[in-house]
Formats: sequence, structure tokens, C-alpha cells
Amino acid sequence: MKHLLSLEKLSREDMQAILASTTTIKKERGHHKAQPLAGQTWALMFSKSSTRTRVSFEVGIRELGGQVMFLSSADIQLGRGEPIKDTARVLGRMVHGAVIRTFAQNDVEEFAEYSKIPTVNALTDDEHPCQILTDIFTYQEKRGPIQGKVVTFVGDGACNVPASWIFAAAKLDFELRIAAPKKFQPSADVLKRAGGKITCTEDLAAAAKGADLLYTDVWVSMGKEAESADRLRELAGYQINASIVKQAKSDALVMHCLPAYRGKEIDEQTFEANAQTIFDEAENRLHCQKAIMSWMVS
Repeated sequence: MKHLLSLEKLSREDMQAILASTTTIKKERGHHKAQPLAGQTWALMFSKSSTRTRVSFEVGIRELGGQVMFLSSADIQLGRGEPIKDTARVLGRMVHGAVIRTFAQNDVEEFAEYSKIPTVNALTDDEHPCQILTDIFTYQEKRGPIQGKVVTFVGDGACNVPASWIFAAAKLDFELRIAAPKKFQPSADVLKRAGGKITCTEDLAAAAKGADLLYTDVWVSMGKEAESADRLRELAGYQINASIVKQAKSDALVMHCLPAYRGKEIDEQTFEANAQTIFDEAENRLHCQKAIMSWMVS
């Protein structure tokens, strides 16, 4: 049985298969020859709010022929303390797949173990695999293979999005530079587990020099709101703006996984100048996640 729990655990071959399938699925939208989820019902279990993730998965499941039910933590007994393994064993007898967006990585892994149905990590505090697969697809759609390229992540380098970038870089053979204050750089353990060509620096200009892709995310992730004032102060110098874009290659892409807070991690002018790419990236969540689910049930 296939799951997508993390990019750390996803093989290079499976990653490449998903990316290749995304191209076909995007082209065939509206006239799919296959309906791999026909006759199936999938559950979306979200403890964290969402716009892109929820809409793209709901639409994607329906377009693949399945039905979908949305379950927030307030809708089911998880919100009242039922163990994840008990919820998993119940749902595993009733639905055909699950998409989980929550805090603890262990919850997603435990659900997959006990439910015995295909399970997707739609975001945890540790990783955001669907987003980074989409980002890589978007880059390759516009610029060709990412192998050998330079990706520069700017901002909070110790959260889930850069973690998934780290594991992807090692498996797909591109260079990843993380520009962040020491306090917001990834742990030594994550870097050691991943391997690959990863560098961390406090020098944003140096990290952006000659980059093929500049990438950023919010400075205050969900669950970190109590740290908001400190984070805004400490990350204030780590913004993608015109001066940083000039350091990158002339045809470099600028991407943001959204939502974007203009004037913080990216300025208004730079965001709008790259809005086509950023919103293509957002749309591609739908196509890539359809490829993920198709791969899981194949």
C-alpha cells in the first residue's frame, strides 16, 4: 500500500513518477480517460485551516471520480481526545483514503499504520510534501529539469516547507541554499539525514547570487502565533525584494507557497511582478495532488 507521508521517505523513482504524471493529468483536465477513485470516498481530516490545500484536494478527488467528506477536529472525536489509532481503525473500515493536515508528523504516520488505507500528509509541523512536489513541478514546467539548479529559500529555514525542500534536493540532485538567521536554520539532524548539497547562511545576498529559483514562505507559521512579534523582528532582513532578485540569474523564478504577507517575507512590487508564476504554482497543487492520489491507488 502506498502513502505520501514525507519526502524523506519517498523514493527518487516515485517522486519522478509523480512529477511526470502531473504533466499528463494537467493536460487532460476535463477529459480524463481514467477515474482511479471511482466508487471511492476519501476523508479530509484537517486540524489546521486551509484554502489551497482543502479546495485542491476536494476538487481533485471529485475529478478523479471519487467522493469526499471534510472532517475538522471539531467534527470528530479526535477533538475530544480519542487516540489517533482508534480513529484510524474506524475510518479504515469505512473510507478508501485519507488526507490529513495537522500538527504532529507522528499522527499522520500512526493513522497510516492503523487505518491501512492510502494516507496523504497534507501538512504537518515537520513536512509539507505536496507543496514541494508542486513547486518542483512548477519550476520544471517553466524552466526544464531542476537537476543541477540552485534553489534559494529565504526566511524561516527551520519549518516544514524548507525541510521538504531539503529532502527533495538530496534526491533530485539540485543545490539548496537556505538564507536565515542562525536561530531559524534547520537542525543538524535534518541536514545529516538528508545529505545532498545543502548550505545554510545568514548572508542573504550571497545565497541569492546566481540562483535559478528564489523561494519564500510566511515568517509566522500556524501554531507559532505567540512568537509573532519576535519572529517579525528577527526575520525582518530576510525578504525577497528587487535587490535580492537582481542577485539571482536574469531568468530566475520567484515563488511563494501562499498565503503571502506583503512587506514582510516579500515586498508588494516583487510579488506582483512574479504573480503569474506564484498563481500557476497555486493552481498546480490541484494537478500534482491528483497525480499523487492516482499513484497511491495504482
